[in-house]
Amino acid sequence: MVAEPIQEAPDLVPAGLGPDEDDSAVLDAYSAAVSAVAESLIPSVASLRVTRQMGSWSGGGAGSGVAFTPDGYIATSAHVVAGTDRGSAAFTDGTEREFRVVGRDPLSDLAVLRTTDGDLLPAKLGDAARLKVGQLVVAIGNPLGFAGTVTAGVVSALGRSLTTRDGRMSRLVENVIQTDAALNPGNSGGALADSRGRVVGINTAVAGVGLGLAVPIDANARRILGSLIRDGRVKRAFLGVVGGSRPLPPRMAADLGRREALEVVQLLEGSPAAAAGVRPGDLIIELDGAPVEGVGDLQRLLDGEAVGRRVRLRIGRGGRMVDLDPIPVELA
Repeated sequence: MVAEPIQEAPDLVPAGLGPDEDDSAVLDAYSAAVSAVAESLIPSVASLRVTRQMGSWSGGGAGSGVAFTPDGYIATSAHVVAGTDRGSAAFTDGTEREFRVVGRDPLSDLAVLRTTDGDLLPAKLGDAARLKVGQLVVAIGNPLGFAGTVTAGVVSALGRSLTTRDGRMSRLVENVIQTDAALNPGNSGGALADSRGRVVGINTAVAGVGLGLAVPIDANARRILGSLIRDGRVKRAFLGVVGGSRPLPPRMAADLGRREALEVVQLLEGSPAAAAGVRPGDLIIELDGAPVEGVGDLQRLLDGEAVGRRVRLRIGRGGRMVDLDPIPVELA
């Protein structure tokens, strides 16, 4: 019997590359984009640890945060730091810093922290208003305690709404980003970034397998973060109406050039709206000339500048227009 020649092991080095050459040459465009985002953003994402004290009971919590100024400010989700005013932030370079909660806003699920010694590498903030469905996004956070975890996916949908609560008050967070980038417990407060490494969202919830939600970083979120830094809270105006979107009567819809308004279902007793003469069944069409088609529109228009200032509320009632002038109070 003639012995078979011994076969050499196949060469596993990619064609055209020496064994010591950089693998970046063989990365496809997708991988290159995700890798570039990870490289630039991971140093700005912290793993947060908090301790909550409730009477004689204490418990720990974890989440993620995104440094957005070099002097120590970190953005995260309000629910990550609920029930505590301090904790620690660990970064992938091995540094760990104590932080205090500067302010939190449960109605937007955003919070701002500040580390004791500053000197952070800040992430660049983008604009979620420029996102498109199908666009590549990268999520960076600390799911289940695994620091610096990177997942990627696409923008699955835009314009989602997320209901948040603070005690008995509830609010719709508008223009929430839906993504299929994998999110798990611990990702909350972490970064959702576009392909240029700009943070366009703060990851907030896992609604199901392949269904993650992020609070958008847009003009409204920037105002909220600024208010939290400056005042430790967000000032909002309050009219005291409960309602939902409703189709306008055909003639009124034709006159206004739109199809919906906000129907008043309930008035809170003693509220500014009730005092001004708003009634259940009224259709809120405009506030100070700006169209109102749903709860989100009214919430957005009732910012801190409206507190204590007479506003013009245009109402549809019985097929005709009525103008009322309530004075909003501050939402407690």
